[in-house]
Order: sequence, then structure tokens, then C-alpha cells
Amino acid sequence: MRVRLTLLIALIPLALYGQEQPLVFRGARLYPISQPPIERGVLVVQHGKIVAVGSEGEVSIPEQAIVYDVTGKVIMPGLVDTHSHIGRVEGGDRSAPMHPAVRTLDAIDVRHSSVQRARAGGITTVNVMSGSGHLLSGQTVYLKLRKGNTIEDLLYCRDPLAEVCGGLKMANGTNPQGDPPFPGTRAKAAALVRQQFLKALAYRRKIEQAKGDPEKMPERDLDMEALLEVLDGRRIVHFHTHRHDDILTVLRFKREFGFRVVLHHVSEAWKVADEIAAAGVPCSIIILDAPGGKLEAAEIRMENGAVLEKAGVDVAIHTDDLITDSRWFLRSAALAVRAGMSPEKALEALTLAGARMLDLADRIGSLDPGKDADFIILSGDPFSIYTHVEQTWVEGQKVFDRADPEDRRYAVGGTGVFDDGDTFVHEAH
Repeated sequence: MRVRLTLLIALIPLALYGQEQPLVFRGARLYPISQPPIERGVLVVQHGKIVAVGSEGEVSIPEQAIVYDVTGKVIMPGLVDTHSHIGRVEGGDRSAPMHPAVRTLDAIDVRHSSVQRARAGGITTVNVMSGSGHLLSGQTVYLKLRKGNTIEDLLYCRDPLAEVCGGLKMANGTNPQGDPPFPGTRAKAAALVRQQFLKALAYRRKIEQAKGDPEKMPERDLDMEALLEVLDGRRIVHFHTHRHDDILTVLRFKREFGFRVVLHHVSEAWKVADEIAAAGVPCSIIILDAPGGKLEAAEIRMENGAVLEKAGVDVAIHTDDLITDSRWFLRSAALAVRAGMSPEKALEALTLAGARMLDLADRIGSLDPGKDADFIILSGDPFSIYTHVEQTWVEGQKVFDRADPEDRRYAVGGTGVFDDGDTFVHEAH
């Protein structure tokens, strides 16, 4: 017997049914991202995966399915934030300008309120990284925002000691400059980066020359191991950079050492969009809707996304939370469209493009059969300022519901309410 439920009674815990039972969401406008929108669509999920996506009448409803009538709503993939600092993340210290061995996963509080705030914004995957006050501040970590009490509950990888669980955070420009041992100029910063990668290449040669002989192997060096993962293409460099000359420096690093890189922020990308496109390098940009910030970002343009799209660059958008509050991530797409980016690419920038930049496009970023059942239910048009994220689902499990009073607090709490994770000063309705 088929059970029909509406969103008004969707608070029944899924644990009562388990993921053995198919879940069907019908009647909403679907934005699969990988194909045009579907009016009055049907989304079927089971065992944490998407089983079917299509129009009503084209998708068969499985027997014993729990059916949610979401007529008038919008469903799109869970948002992918390629650059965030949620979870009280920490990285390298001031003892050195580069810390390749530092792992942010060793210093993230997944119970911190910022994680639930991200879920309230419809974010289901996040690249958590340390700050930009170092040339190299440590290894980032890709998290799936499942419900969980430990970092292991949210990791994409099974074994963080044996697998690559994220990228590598690097930065140039004014942020990592300082008193020795930090560089005082851009030229010195570039020289230090080159020297570190040359050291990694020498470390690799010693390993190759040892030919598996333990007696000849170099002493284990965690810094060098992380950099070899970068040089071997297994770990992506996520590079904080703003000015056009700093962007070109990163492109020179890429040509010299051959590593994969995603350019982050790129305030002046509009000046060198053709050079970025020629290098085949993707960009994760931030959309700022208020003045202020650092001097080197003074020439940031809201048109960045549109210019990069026109040049043929793969573009994602990120929050740099709390620069953009994770709860307002969705509106970044609307601001990008206002500045000339196509609606299709703007939504892709919040989802599938980010998934590509994290090497996760085979699992997330679009509503396609076989992918993880990560999706959000919106109250209306994704480009409307009046639209709310009503529900966030990760692998077929609901992790945020605006109709739940406890969850709603994370969605509507005002400025400063998340400082200690449980004190709410006021609410903005």
C-alpha cells in the first residue's frame, strides 16, 4: 500500500522506515543541473542514492514508497561550498610560513553551531580549510554534512590515515606576508614556495633511488608526503589569491610544477580571464554584496562570474564563511545573474561546478540516478530573495527542516547568535 504524506507531516522520523523503503518527492519543479528544469517532476531515492528523476507520468512510483507531495516547491541538488571555515577550524601556526603536514580534520568541531547553520543554508558538501595567513596553511578536508558527532562521521574518505581526504590550502598576496620567517614581499613569497616544491621533488628522487630498500629510504617527512600527493595529482591545491599579478604567479607555479589548482576568490580575475582560461584552471569566486575588506580586493567586480563564464572558465561560488554567511549562500547565484552570469551557470556554480573542483562530481552536484541523494527543498524560485531553504537532505536523510522549531533557530537567528552555539540573542524573521 502506497503511503502519501505532505510536507506538513514530514516530521515523522525516517528511522521508523529506514532507507530500505523508497522515498518519492512529486509535484515540485526540479533543477537537476545536468539537464533543463523539469516541471512537476518526480524524484525517487533509496539506500541513500537517487534512483530516478523525471516528469510525472514518466517515472514509475515504487511499491511501498513513502510519497511526499511537494507541489509548488523547488528541488535542486544540495549546495557545494568549495571554501569555508565552519567548525572552528584551525591550521598552521606562526612558527613557519608553510605547514603541509597540518590537517584541518584534526581541528574541526563538527558539533559547532556553524555546521548546522550551513545545513540551514542548503549546503550538503563543504571544503573546510584553514586561513590565508600562511603561504601554505595545511590540508583542507571535504565533509559531507551528515548528522554526526565526530569528524569521522562527516568525512568523505573511510581512513584519513591512508586516504587523501581533501586538498591543500595555499595563499599569496598580502595575507601571508610578515616578519621573518614569513616573507616580506611577493617575490620572496614566490621564492619560498618554489624552494619547498623543489625540496619535495628531491625527496621523491630519494624514494625512487631506494627502489623499495628500507635501508636506503629517506626518513619519513610528513610535509614532503603531502606535497608529493599534490605533485602526483592526488591532492588539489586550493589557492587564495586576489590581484591579477598574484593570479598569474599561481599560473606560473602550475606550469612549473604541474600540480592541479583551483583559484579561490580571484577578485581581479576579470582582468586576466583569458589567461586563466588558456591555463585550463577553474575558479571558485566569492560574491560580495557589501563594501569593505582588504585593499588588494578593492577592484573586485560583481561581474567576475560573467566574465569568466564568457571566457570559458569553469566557475564555482563559495562562502568563505563567515564572509558570506552559509545561510545566504543561495542568493550568491542571484547576485551573479544580476551581474550578467547565465542562470544555468549560476546554479551550476553552487552545485556541479564545485563538485568538479573537489573531484566529487561522480557522487554529488546534480540530480542524476546513481548519485548520492543530496538535495534541498525550496519554498520557491532559487533566484528570489523571498525563497527559503525548507529542507536539506543528505544521502536520503533529512538533516535540516525549517518547520522544526529547533532547526528554525539556526535559519533565522540574528547577528552574533552563534558565538557559543546555543545562545540566541534575537531572531530575524
